[in-house]
Order: sequence, then C-alpha cells, then structure tokens
Amino acid sequence: MTTAARLIAALCLAALGYLGSEEVKTLMPEGTGFGYFTWVTMGLGWLCGWLILGPRAGRGLASTQSHALTATAALVLLALLVQATAEMVRLAMRHRYDGPMEAFAAIFEIALEFGGHLLDAEFFLLMLGGAVVTGLLVELAARHWR
Repeated sequence: MTTAARLIAALCLAALGYLGSEEVKTLMPEGTGFGYFTWVTMGLGWLCGWLILGPRAGRGLASTQSHALTATAALVLLALLVQATAEMVRLAMRHRYDGPMEAFAAIFEIALEFGGHLLDAEFFLLMLGGAVVTGLLVELAARHWR
C-alpha cells in the first residue's frame, strides 16, 4: 500500500544514491567511464527506500533510524553488485573469461575492488549522515501523514 512514509523513504534514498554516486565519481581513477551509474544508483535507492525502509516506518524513532541504516547499507551493497555485474558483462563481451563460473566469480572480485574505493571517510560520513536524516524524515512522515 502506498503511504507517505514509503514515498519519503524512496525519495530520500534516491537522493542519497545521487549524492553517493557523485562522491564515488571523485574517488575513482581519472578517466573512468560511468555511463548510467548515477541513474542506476538512484533507482536502487528508490527501491531500497520503497521496499526496505518505507514499510517499517512508524515504529519509533530509534527503530526507524536502525532501518534507515540498514536500507542505506543495502543500497551500497546492491549498487556494488549491480555495477560489478555490469563490469563483468563488459569484460565477458571481450572474451576475458574461460567459462560462466569464472565470470560469475569475477562479479565478487570486481565488487571487492570497487568496494576498496569506497573506504573513504567522506563517503562513509555522507552515507551515515544521509541515513540519519532519512530516518528522521521518514519517521516524521509516518507520524504526520497516515
């Protein structure tokens, strides 16, 4: 069922996905092609907000903050896996893998490589602060618009 809390959660996590994407672009090596990176991350943020955080709103501020941190972590992990899968497909089209199992295993290797770029204090604080603000806004929406 559509609720204001779901809508606010989806919008906030999509915005956090956008901000996180722009921060990640500064952390990656120069000359990296990003394509639809920002749009994909925003879409994943929308889904995490709508499916993970939104339905769990209205159970108290501490609970919503916890769920917001969980949804933000899910956003980062999903974005890593989706981008790693896209990179694996790009490399597979260049015949870099001997078989499907090697290509599948490469997804996780690439995700770990990409995740290494995210070990940055600014990115971590951005995600943490965004999760806290998102949790607060979602809880306020759940309380005021039922």
